[in-house]
Amino acid sequence: MAKSKYEYVRNFEHEDRLLPSTWLVVRIDGQGFTKFTARHGFTKPNDIRALNLMNCAAKAVMESMVEIVLSYGQSDEYSFVFSKDAKAYDRRASKLMTLLVSKFTSAYVFHWSEFFPQTPLQFPPAFDSRVVVYPSQRILRDYLCWRQVDCHINNMYNTCFWALVNRGGMSQKEAEKRLCGTLSSDKNEILFSEFGVNYNNEEDIFKKGSVLIRGKELADVVGPDGLPTKRTRTVVQILHCDIIKDEFWNGHPEILRDKPTRAELKLERKRQREIEIEAEQQEDAAKSKEAAASSTRSSD
Repeated sequence: MAKSKYEYVRNFEHEDRLLPSTWLVVRIDGQGFTKFTARHGFTKPNDIRALNLMNCAAKAVMESMVEIVLSYGQSDEYSFVFSKDAKAYDRRASKLMTLLVSKFTSAYVFHWSEFFPQTPLQFPPAFDSRVVVYPSQRILRDYLCWRQVDCHINNMYNTCFWALVNRGGMSQKEAEKRLCGTLSSDKNEILFSEFGVNYNNEEDIFKKGSVLIRGKELADVVGPDGLPTKRTRTVVQILHCDIIKDEFWNGHPEILRDKPTRAELKLERKRQREIEIEAEQQEDAAKSKEAAASSTRSSD
C-alpha cells in the first residue's frame, strides 16, 4: 500500500485475530428463509432439492478452503470447522466470516438452476455468518452434537406438523396447538397411528443432516511416460450419519488429530502409493483375463 499522509486512518481498524491453537467454526444461516422457501415453492416438511443445493454450495466452499476439516449442515444452516492449526487470513474473524459466507451464497445462486430448473429465482437469497472458537475436541464435538440434536428435534416436529396440515386437514394454527407440549414419543404416536408413518424409516438426510469430510479415491491419470496409471486424490464426501456417537470419530481419526509430521506424511504417501500400485495390478490382471477369454471365444 502506498505511503501517504492519509494512512493514519488504518489505526481505526479493529484487530480481530482469533485465538491460536483453537478450533474455529464458521456457521452460516439463511436469512428470511421462511419467506424465501414459500416464494419458491419448497416442498414441506423437507425439499430434497434444497438440501442437495445446500450440500453443493458447502462442497464448493470446502474445495476452495483447504483448512476446513469438516462441515455439518441441516435445513438452511451450515457449520464449517477449521483445524486448530488453520492460518487462513491470519485467523482474522472478519475475513473468514465474510469470505466464507460470500463463497457459499454465490455458489448457492450459481448452482440454483441445476436443482430447481423449473423455478427461476424470484429474489436473491441471503445468509448471515458468525465465527466461534472452541478450545478442545470435547467442546467442539459437543457443538456438533448440539446441531445434530437440533436437526432431529426440528425434523420430527416439522414432519408431524406438516402431516397434520397436508394429510390431516388441519390449519397451521390448529396443528401448532395440537403439538404444543408434546414429547418425541407423542409425535411418533401421532405419525404412526394417524398417518401410518414410522419416523425411523425417514431418510437419514432429513433426520441427521449432512456431514462433509475429506476422503481419498483412486483416479485414472496419464503418467509422465504417457501411459495410464492410478493416483490417489482428495475429494469431499457427503455423508448422512450419526456424529454424536464415537463410531464416526473412531472411523475418521484424521479429522481431529494434530497436524501430521513430515515423517507421518511420508509414510502416508508411501501407503497411498502401495494402494495405487495394487489397483493398477488388479486392473492389468482383469484386462489380461478378459483378453484371454476373448481369444478363447474367437478360436471357438
